[in-house]
Amino acid sequence: MSRPTGRVLTLLELLQSGGTRTVAELADRLGVEGRTVRRYVNQLIDLDVPVESVRGRYGGYRLAPGYRLPPLMLSDDEALAVLLGLIAGRRTGLRTTERTASETATAKIRRVLPQHLARRLDTLLESLAFTEQPGEFAAPDAGVLLTLADAVRHRRPVSLRYTDRNGRPSERTLHAYGIVAHAGRWYVTGTDAGIGEDRTFRLDRLTDARTLPGSFEVPEGPGPAQRVLSGFATAEYRHEVTLRIHGTVEQIRAHLPAGVASLEEYEPTADPDPDPERWLRVHLRAERLDWLPPALASIDRPFVIERPAELRDLVVALADRLTSCARRG
Repeated sequence: MSRPTGRVLTLLELLQSGGTRTVAELADRLGVEGRTVRRYVNQLIDLDVPVESVRGRYGGYRLAPGYRLPPLMLSDDEALAVLLGLIAGRRTGLRTTERTASETATAKIRRVLPQHLARRLDTLLESLAFTEQPGEFAAPDAGVLLTLADAVRHRRPVSLRYTDRNGRPSERTLHAYGIVAHAGRWYVTGTDAGIGEDRTFRLDRLTDARTLPGSFEVPEGPGPAQRVLSGFATAEYRHEVTLRIHGTVEQIRAHLPAGVASLEEYEPTADPDPDPERWLRVHLRAERLDWLPPALASIDRPFVIERPAELRDLVVALADRLTSCARRG
């Protein structure tokens, strides 16, 4: 693609983004002079693209309202970026309710890729590996997802129809602060206006979302992602676990991330320990405890189990098994 032709297509892309663009703005974006912009506009008009000239102090060029634009055109780098995003999203379980959408979009882009770029993409995909298999998770409804995104952006309350994990339906009014994708699932987090408390809802459990009149202010504090992770760490589970671990925050977080456990300072004496490897109290909740002894062993730092006693028994049992295996060797 020649440089003038590429600039004409870039001009079309700028105009299709909406609004009126001044000659000075277009010239700056295209890296040309004003008279060259006018020549490019004439080329678009010759191609039956209805570019309108707007007079006045804030005049310039715009596309005629209602004009149906030609198919989307991407550069090689843009097409590659879109394809990699589609492939990575599908492999990590992030997809829309229409499960074939990413496959059909990928196929459409690949059909128009230049042969040399298609070959390079195939080479990349052959050498690309993922540490985890695609998640088999229920996907959110696209309409619900877009409605929530609009409510978040404009800070408007939204009415939700939600079914909890026990199958109980309910209707909520949510002040949504953000949408978060985590571990193959989509969540919306905010304040439940009915009870005045923070809540996080899985989008695949929402059957309907409808924006309501009014607005709200987002309170200061953690962002949406941190709110979701904190909610996981404090959710109700069968076992409540409290530990003390001697190590750095980084050492502990490498094995017990924020979505699993919360950390706080632990000072057994009046004088705080200036050493970054200090005692930290760890709180977490879990449905099962059998995964915790291996996790604690992998941290490889001194620890004390405050509760529950059942966890102490599991740690001792693991230590006995490891000792027995080592002696056999």
